[in-house]
Formats: sequence, structure tokens, C-alpha cells
Amino acid sequence: MPYVSGGTIVLVVVLLLALVTAAKGIRTVPQGQVWTVERFGRFTHLLNPGLNFIIPYVDSIGQKMNVQEVVLDIPEQSVITRDNASVTVDGIVYYRIMDPAKAAYQVQNLQAALTALTMTNIRAVIGEMDLDQTLSSRDRINSQLLSILDGATDPWGVKIARVEIRKIEPPENLIRAMNLQMTAERERRASVTRAEGAKAALILEAEGRKEAAFRDAEARERSAQAEAEATRMVAAAASGAGADALRYFVAEKYVSAFQAVAASPSSRLVIVPMEAAGLAGGVTAALELLRQAPRTGDFAAVSPPSMSPGAAPPMGFRPTADIVPPPPPVTRPNPWTAG
Repeated sequence: MPYVSGGTIVLVVVLLLALVTAAKGIRTVPQGQVWTVERFGRFTHLLNPGLNFIIPYVDSIGQKMNVQEVVLDIPEQSVITRDNASVTVDGIVYYRIMDPAKAAYQVQNLQAALTALTMTNIRAVIGEMDLDQTLSSRDRINSQLLSILDGATDPWGVKIARVEIRKIEPPENLIRAMNLQMTAERERRASVTRAEGAKAALILEAEGRKEAAFRDAEARERSAQAEAEATRMVAAAASGAGADALRYFVAEKYVSAFQAVAASPSSRLVIVPMEAAGLAGGVTAALELLRQAPRTGDFAAVSPPSMSPGAAPPMGFRPTADIVPPPPPVTRPNPWTAG
């Protein structure tokens, strides 16, 4: 065993003591954290990120606080709404430590305190709402929770950045009832929409009939006015020619209608009326009157036309004593009755 002198031992002890002292006096704080320094158990100051020095054996590190924004998961819980409906709710809280000294020494177990405070206020806020409001007012719930939690955690040196309700879930039987209600409401809206469409269609159809009837009446009125105007023009034109001119127009229409009937390809039998001969005579007389009429249109001075034997007199013309009547027809005996 080699001999170790006392001086060597003292030197080793001094070196070890120096290393321990240096380790206790030099502290390196990582980024995103702030450490508290306690002197004999009492808070003195904070150590910011980087290289820091403290008094060895006198000062010690108290709390290592994370000053980054932290996400706190709120466990789900059953909440009763104002209309006595039970819903399951959970959420998320985003917070940040603004004053590490307060967060370290003003509250014990900061995350547990924030969780309990958030769950309590969730029950309070949702308990003031009906179920329908709870399901449709997430933004309102988040805003109220943010305002309440931010004010309550200010003495702790904590800033609540956001509060998000993650799930609001009613029980299964209530979900089935809500689905049935939603289906019935949609069917009702569909029925109302169909009824409104049928009503609109009936109204449009009635308005169309009204407009069509109005247009038909207007057309008939204009047609009657045109017919009356044409009648007045014909009457004015025939006022100087007398009744013979009117008979001419009537005979012309009659002949045109008869020609149309005779020219029809579907007509195999043409019935000649008994007045055909008299009609032809009337037409001939009217044409003769129109040829012999003076320019002034006065037909009173025109003498009646001469008629051939056997011809029918013109319409409206009375034969005088100067006109020779036609010879009587020859009567032939019936061979069946003779003898």
C-alpha cells in the first residue's frame, strides 16, 4: 500500500469541496422556464433562462415554473341543464404563467386548481341554459368561461388564453328523441313547402285564365268594332245604289259558299237549292245595274233589264205589264195512267 501524505488528502478534500461549491453556485436555466431562488426557505428572486449564479449553501432552487402556454385537459363530467337534461361535457383550457412568483407561492398545485375551477364554472354556466341553447351556444359558453376563469386566476399570476368546450353529448334516449323531433320538423317543413307551391300554382293558373279571358274579351270587342265599322262602310257605299247593291253582295257570298262546298274533295253529292235559278237571275240583274249605273251611284233612274223568256226575274224586281210572261210548261200524259 503506497503512502499517502496528509497534505495530499487535504488537497483532494479541498478540490472536492470546490467542485461541490461551484455546482451549487452556478445554475443554467433552460429557455421557457423561470426558477425561484429561496434563501433559507424564503423567496428572494427569480432566475431567468441562461447562466445564473447564486450563493452556495445559502440560496437554493425553489420552484421550476414553465412560462410557456400550457394546454390543460378538463375531464368530462355530467352536467344538468336548466330544463333538467343531463349532458356530458369536457373541454380544454389554454393558460400561461405571467408571474412565476405568484404561481409558485400563491396557489398549491396550479394545474389541479385550474381543473377544479374550470369544472365548477362549466356546471354553473351550462346550468343556466336550456338543452337547445347548450347545444347551439358553444361560443357563448366559451366566452363566459374565459371571462370567469381569467378573473379568478389573476391573483395566481396566470393568464387564461382560451377556453374550448370540446364535447357536449346528451344521453342516448334523448338523442333518439331529438332525431325523431328533427325528422318530424323536416317533414312538416316539406309539407308546408309543397302546400305553398300548390297554392302558388293555383294562383298563377287562375291569373292566367283571368288574363286569357280578358284578352279574349278584348279580341271579341275589337272584332265587333271592326265588323261594325265594315258594316257602316258597306252601308255608306250602298246608300246610293239601293237594295239591289245589297242583294248583289248577298248573292256574291252565297255563290262563294256554294263553290266552296262543291270544290270540297270529300263532297260526292252536291245539293242545288231550289232558289238557284232566282239567285242567278238576281246576280245577273245586279251586275247589269252596276254596269249601267252613273258615276254618282244613283240607281233610281235605271230601267229594269230585259229578261229572256223562261228566265227568273231578278231579286226584288216586280215585272210590269210590258214584260211578256213566259209560256206555260207543256204537260205530257203519263203512259201508265193513259187509257
